[in-house]
Amino acid sequence: MKIRNVDFELSAVRPAQWPVDGLPEFAFVGRSNVGKSSLLNRLLGRKALARVSAKPGKTQQINFFRVNDQLRFADLPGYGYAAVGKAERAHFAKMVETYLRNRKPLVRVFHLIDIRHDPTALDVSVHRWLVDLGRPVTVVCTKLDKVSKSKVQPSVARVRRVLETAASVIPVSAEQRIGLDALWQVLERELVSDVEGASATDGDAGAAEVLGEGETGPPVDR
Repeated sequence: MKIRNVDFELSAVRPAQWPVDGLPEFAFVGRSNVGKSSLLNRLLGRKALARVSAKPGKTQQINFFRVNDQLRFADLPGYGYAAVGKAERAHFAKMVETYLRNRKPLVRVFHLIDIRHDPTALDVSVHRWLVDLGRPVTVVCTKLDKVSKSKVQPSVARVRRVLETAASVIPVSAEQRIGLDALWQVLERELVSDVEGASATDGDAGAAEVLGEGETGPPVDR
């Protein structure tokens, strides 16, 4: 997809602040310092649209980015940052739970995992909760440039095994722009499916036009 325009729309802490136009939405979630902001900037072709901070845990709202007036990215607060107080962690968890459980335009969640390390117990708990919630999930293994080529496939296999997931696992490097095309292919397939589903029910525009050609909440780290 050619990125023609990207806008930071708003930061939200409650549902009443969420955008209401119904654009297909893709959420990005992961541990603090997993490289989420760097990945978003590379995907969108911008240097500092999503703020990259030297201090983990700085994203404390859900940040929404409008892309080509066709889709939206939602940057969720990172989890697992110990320096954030218990009450704040509980608040973030509730905010993210409410969004992931209730956000109707959300079509897929990208769960970011640092490829250099085994997924933590919290990573595993969050992933299982996402799967149980019924949201389509893609695992994104970040910081690919930090491991040798010989370790890539074993590392991906380890992540898949520890998470016990059937989801697709895509290794990426924001620094070297590796794996970005694979992520965009996932995004574009979802856009096509979303538009075809809408067309079948209410006659919305076709994919070519859009593309321009009872349960418990998420675990709180304690």
